Amino acid sequence: MMIRNIWAIGRNYADHAKEMGATISERPMIFLKAGSSASVNSTEIILPYWTQEVHHEVELALKLSPHLHIIEGAVALDLTERNLQSEAKKQGTPWTLAKSFHNACAVSAFFMIRKLEEIQDLRLRLWVNDELRQEGRTSQMIHSPAKMLSYVKEHFPVCPGDLLLTGTPSGVGPLRAGDRVKAEIEGQISHTWTIQVEAPPATENT
Repeated sequence: MMIRNIWAIGRNYADHAKEMGATISERPMIFLKAGSSASVNSTEIILPYWTQEVHHEVELALKLSPHLHIIEGAVALDLTERNLQSEAKKQGTPWTLAKSFHNACAVSAFFMIRKLEEIQDLRLRLWVNDELRQEGRTSQMIHSPAKMLSYVKEHFPVCPGDLLLTGTPSGVGPLRAGDRVKAEIEGQISHTWTIQVEAPPATENT
């Protein structure tokens, strides 16, 4: 099933909102990533040559069924070009370039979810070169998966196969070429990627 849209929630862990200097909203704060920015079950993440400060954000990703129910989960990296995002925030412009570049959403293989109670208290962790960078539990989410799903279905044109990214715990940080990133949802799935950066386009001599 094609991923058309990625509905991502920001500031869904209080400790991450604090480290970003952001306030917590009573309503889910949703932003959209292009479905075409997703790479599923790949072993490499190739970043665009023009990115400078790409940060990792480990998240539980949820896939929607033809009836718009949550049927599968995965561990995902919501990658953010932090310099561009900070600039956009200052100017009050959209974050699209910072959030929807090629390979900006790396997703593991999927695991089955039979009922939402199964994902209420899962532990998420992320390592970069064997150093633990992020750790949190889904029970620490400000807005639950059920609330997020209800909200996006009420307000947005959600499609079968769409992904719902559920937020990241604190500890986000930069990635560099050659880094080895391992992300895990304990008891469900783990996945490892190697970070690469594409070569800039050749320039013609004049």
